[in-house]
Amino acid sequence: MSTQVRLRLLPSARCLYDEPIQVKVTGLRSRQEVTMRARSTDEKGVVFSSSATYRADGNGEIDLNRDPSTGGSFHGVEPMGLLWSMKPHMLHKKFQKSNSLNPHVVKFSVHEEADRMLAEAINERFLLGDGVSRVPVRHGGIRGALFSPPGTGPFPAVLDLYTFGGGLSERRAALLASRGFLVLTVALYGHDDQPQNVTKVHLEYFEEAIDFLRKKEQAGGKGVGVISLSKSGDLALSAASYLPGIEAAVWINGCSANLALPLYYKKTLIHPPLMFDSKKIILTDSGAAISKYAMHDPRKEQYRATLIPIEQASCRLLFVASEDDLNWDSKAYMEQLVERLKHHGKENFERVSYPGAGHYLEPPYGPFCSSSLHAVAGRPVMWGGEPRSHAAAEIHAWKKIQEFFKTHLSCDAAKSTSKL
Repeated sequence: MSTQVRLRLLPSARCLYDEPIQVKVTGLRSRQEVTMRARSTDEKGVVFSSSATYRADGNGEIDLNRDPSTGGSFHGVEPMGLLWSMKPHMLHKKFQKSNSLNPHVVKFSVHEEADRMLAEAINERFLLGDGVSRVPVRHGGIRGALFSPPGTGPFPAVLDLYTFGGGLSERRAALLASRGFLVLTVALYGHDDQPQNVTKVHLEYFEEAIDFLRKKEQAGGKGVGVISLSKSGDLALSAASYLPGIEAAVWINGCSANLALPLYYKKTLIHPPLMFDSKKIILTDSGAAISKYAMHDPRKEQYRATLIPIEQASCRLLFVASEDDLNWDSKAYMEQLVERLKHHGKENFERVSYPGAGHYLEPPYGPFCSSSLHAVAGRPVMWGGEPRSHAAAEIHAWKKIQEFFKTHLSCDAAKSTSKL
């Protein structure tokens, strides 16, 4: 390793997961061409890496905020490109970072010809900000974790329904708590003493979680927010349509109907599941499936019982859709929801869609996922999206979601009653 070349991560090599950093290299020869690399190993032991070619300026310096990549995993000026462009060294793998207690560790390095490493630096990307606490929750039927910002509050409270895929995912919940929200994230199956899979969903599980969160001393509102993704999108809509105590709900790349599993409340079937036509699934050369147009149309007479009566929701709604989602047609489902709300004279919604973004819209700066195992389908699927566009969408959506919750989660203690 060169003693002259220095790789710096500014303002610090330690930061929150959703924070950008400035990557700078000094001490190179004037106009020297080098390869910059990033490498990380996820919780499952899968290695992810990226690389890009850069040319130093006349002073022997490279600044990723200023200088374009001329080749490699991405091209052009992309200050965080080495992070979002990392790819797995195994086929059909999604970056796994669910445990909030350990940082996402990324090694950045600079290399010249013959692969000689000139400098390196370690970036620790934390999910928990200073003073944020994590408390395991095992209350009644609820299994999850509660994240609290430092201080006594009150804080706007959010229920994170990252409920499918098995187990407990803490990344989004921990980061929201680091941004000032009191967040409860719950698992529907596969965590603690829960069964490894489910055949039906009971809405009272989420009712219990909402009540638990509302009663916390730090919770500062008459209701809570709900955030979802994918299958949990229809669960968030169902909760908003049938249950009290929700002030704001965020739907990300979900459906307008109840998907895959029957939905019950108090032992009564509310909605049968919307299923798919296997003949409409497209298999790619990589072995991953494209299921975008495989779902049955919930607007057809034989499937209308699956549609969620979102017009019953009195809360504010934010719909976030990726236009290049290959899992299903999220943008079309969003338009169906908007059309239904407008038909009933409702204006309690906002919507945003992103060209070039794929299914998994998550907090920014994680590795882009093009394909991985689908928990329900039991096979690899294509998620869609173009990496650069998807990364930009995640940055915008993450800011939008936080602004939405801060605007629409109040701080009084009014209560309401069930609509069922």
